[in-house]
Amino acid sequence: MFPMTPWTKRLLIANIAMFFVTSFSPDLWYLLQFNPQRIMVQPWMVFTAFTYMFLHASVSHIFFNMLGLFFFGPRLESRLGAKGFLLLYFLSGLGGAAFSFVFARQSGVVGASAAVYGVLLGFAMYWPRERLYIWFVIPVEAWLIAVLLVLFTLYAGMNPGGSNIAHFAHLGGFVFAFVFLKWWNWRVGFAKREFQKKLRVDASPLGMTGDRAALARWKGISVASLHELNRGEVERLLTKVEQDGPGSLSVSERDFLDRMSRG
Repeated sequence: MFPMTPWTKRLLIANIAMFFVTSFSPDLWYLLQFNPQRIMVQPWMVFTAFTYMFLHASVSHIFFNMLGLFFFGPRLESRLGAKGFLLLYFLSGLGGAAFSFVFARQSGVVGASAAVYGVLLGFAMYWPRERLYIWFVIPVEAWLIAVLLVLFTLYAGMNPGGSNIAHFAHLGGFVFAFVFLKWWNWRVGFAKREFQKKLRVDASPLGMTGDRAALARWKGISVASLHELNRGEVERLLTKVEQDGPGSLSVSERDFLDRMSRG
């Protein structure tokens, strides 16, 4: 069992507390639920796209949502950090409201399901081979559970059959979570690449003498006098510099050009 993390714990407490509060105040429960038809005539009620995530219709409803958050939340929060985890959670919940507004305006929506489905998808994306146990007995890999849930949600949304389950809200949670995680991973990867690039530049002679001096030195290499193997490599690297700039060279490639420039 992964140790409990701060924001997962706070979300669990907030949801359970709101369940008890609204159990004694049906008017508050109705006021805070997300109702697409009401939004269309009372646009100031758009804040319910956030508050509906903390409401639940029954004990079983909140139990299964909080069970999912309890099992999948801590590990994912540790991976994404507090900021990334909260963004994932609330954007998934907002995705549920958005999809309900677009595809299922006929009824109100309550529950943390869209947000929790986003957390489940995040878990499956980072640990796809992790085995989860359905009914605590049947082992199924996380990626397969996520795929099956998406397919079931899509089918159930298109064929509701009188169900009061907000399937399109669940689907919105999946979609918003997927887009956010792709962006988040790109952002993290981009920052890492920029940092590594800066390290390469700072560690190289180019970082100390400047681009112009290095380029002048490299262009002054007497290519014709070089050995055939060195000549081909120098020509390749000079072409690379012309096309992509000095920053495209690795430390070893810069060192090689500097050695060749010293003859």
